[in-house]
Amino acid sequence: MAQGLIEVELKFIPGPGTEERLQELGGTLEHRVTFRDTYYDTPELNLMRADHWLRQREDSGWELKCPGTAGVLGPHTQYTELTAEPAIVAQLCAVLETEGLGAGGVAAVLGPMRLQEVASFVTNRSAWRLVLLGTDEEEWPLRVDLDTADFGYAVGEVEALVHEEAEVPAALEKIHKLSNMLGVPAQETAPAKLIVYLQRFRPQVYQRLLEVNNSRERPQGTKHPDSSLG
Repeated sequence: MAQGLIEVELKFIPGPGTEERLQELGGTLEHRVTFRDTYYDTPELNLMRADHWLRQREDSGWELKCPGTAGVLGPHTQYTELTAEPAIVAQLCAVLETEGLGAGGVAAVLGPMRLQEVASFVTNRSAWRLVLLGTDEEEWPLRVDLDTADFGYAVGEVEALVHEEAEVPAALEKIHKLSNMLGVPAQETAPAKLIVYLQRFRPQVYQRLLEVNNSRERPQGTKHPDSSLG
C-alpha cells in the first residue's frame, strides 16, 4: 500500500464549555468551516467490511482511510490516510481485487468498481490547534475538531498526524493527556458522524456492518466507533 500519514485520534462528546476550555489551555481557533462529505462503497459494502472508508469532501477531493497496524488497545483509532488519487485507486484495486483500472482518477473507477453513494451529509466544524510540550521538550501539535452534522449530531476529536508507526505511542500519550485536560472520561467512546448517520437513515446498511463485524469486533464506529471517519 502507498504510504500516507498515520492519523491517530480519539473521539468524544463535546460539552458547552469545550471551546472555552481550549482557550484556557492556549488553543488557537484556526477556522470555522462548513463542508459536505459523501461516502462510497459497493452494494456488498466490501470497503467498510474491510475497514476502508472512501470519502469525497466538497472542494477538498478524495480520501481513503485504511486500517493502521494493531497496537495499543483503547478507545482511540489509528488509520493511514491516502489523498493522492493514484494511491487511492491502487488501494481500491487491491481491496476489491480489481485489475486494469489504475489509469484514471477515482471518479473514473466508481462505475467499473460498482462504487455508489452510501451516505452524504453536511458538517459545521470549528478547528482548533494546541501545542503540548513533551517530556523531552519537543512540541506536539494536536488538532481538535468540534463538529455538528446537519442531522443534529455533535462530536469532537483530538487528533495527531505522524509519519511512522514508531511515533504512535507518543502521539497517543499526548492525545490522552489533552483529552484528560478537556475533562473527557478515560474510556469514553463516541460514534463517528457516518456511523450515526447510518444508524438513523440507513439502518439496513448499519445492521449489515454489525453482522459482519460481530465475529471480530464491533463495527467501525462502535468501537471508537468509527471513530475515525471525521
